[in-house]
Amino acid sequence: MFLIKKVIFTTLILMLMVFNTSAKDELTVGMDAPDFSLTDQDSISRTLSNYKNEWVILYFYPKDDTPGCTTEACSFRDNIEIIAKLKANILGVSVDSNESHKEFSEKYSLPFPILADTKGIVATKYDSFGSFVGFKYASRHTFIINPMGKIHKIYKKVNPSSHAQEIINELKNNI
Repeated sequence: MFLIKKVIFTTLILMLMVFNTSAKDELTVGMDAPDFSLTDQDSISRTLSNYKNEWVILYFYPKDDTPGCTTEACSFRDNIEIIAKLKANILGVSVDSNESHKEFSEKYSLPFPILADTKGIVATKYDSFGSFVGFKYASRHTFIINPMGKIHKIYKKVNPSSHAQEIINELKNNI
C-alpha cells in the first residue's frame, strides 16, 4: 500500500512539474531581453539596459573555478580583443557570490564583469536556473543580445572549449 501511494505521489509531482514547465513563457529569438541589475566581482552594479546600442554576450555558467567554467571564461578572456573589435560586451553570470567571482576573476585575469545572481532570479528569467539535491546553479546557456535589447541568438548546448569562437563567428556574420 505504501509503495502505491509513493508511486501516485511521485506521478502527481512529475505531472505538476511538466505542467509548470509548459505553462512558463520561454524566451525566444526576437523577444526583449529581460532587464536586470546585478553586482559584479568588484561590487559594481551592472544593468543590462545600460548596454543599449551595444551587443551583449550574456553567458550563464554553473560554478566558479570548475573545469568547464574555467575553460569557457578563459576562452572569452583569450578572445576579448576580437570580441571588443566586434563591439560586443561580455557579461558572465552564476549564482556564486561576489567574493567567489573576485577570486575567480583575479586567478584567471578575466577582463569582463562576472555577475553574482546568488538567488538565481536572473537565471530564472533566462530559463537558466537549476537545482539538484539542494545545490543551485546556473545552466551553461548563452544569449546574444542585439543593440536594440532583443535576443539575437540563444545557445542551450555549449561546448566550453569552442564557444567563444562560435560567438565570434555569429557576431561576424550579423554585424
